[in-house]
Amino acid sequence: MSEKFTTIEQHASYGVGRQLGEQLAANSFEGIDISAVQVGLSDAFDGKESAVSMQDLQTAFTEISQRIQKVQEEAAAVASAEGDTFLAENQKRDGVVTLESGLQYEIINEGNGDKPGYDSTVRTHYHGTFISGDVFDSSVLRDQPAEFPVSGVIAGWTEALQLMPVGAKWKLYVPHHLAYGERGAGASIPPYSALVFEVELLDII
Repeated sequence: MSEKFTTIEQHASYGVGRQLGEQLAANSFEGIDISAVQVGLSDAFDGKESAVSMQDLQTAFTEISQRIQKVQEEAAAVASAEGDTFLAENQKRDGVVTLESGLQYEIINEGNGDKPGYDSTVRTHYHGTFISGDVFDSSVLRDQPAEFPVSGVIAGWTEALQLMPVGAKWKLYVPHHLAYGERGAGASIPPYSALVFEVELLDII
């Protein structure tokens, strides 16, 4: 704990700076100069004239935006190719079924109950990973089943759930166009990600 900040006002001021820094770190770019950020923040707060012309600012923003977009496009192309390669190899394995949509699944437990419809609400346990095996979400690890409408999830899930009887447990291999597509899902799932889920259909509610 720093001894430089002792008053309530200093603590609150530091907190404001921390929040701004966290937001900036989450939306940063390669080569960002924190000292220049600090000068810009100070000048704006003090009402000083900008040290950089509006034209130069706009040029810089445009250039940085284009760099970020290029990096994102390159990462998306790599992710898409990796997903396609994984699914092409995966469908050759015994027990893997590939549907016309591109969705792949293999049956872990058959189940023998009713099958939900498009308008049903279900209770499931699931374990979601990237094709690398890294976990991004898991009701199993939380030890808390999830409830949701069949029509309210990603397309790959919606298709699979309507084929699964209650009690079934399937492993789904979901291409990006049946998952979160070209946009991804927040910071947790990048664009063009193929995903793998173990899904157990516990009940139709």
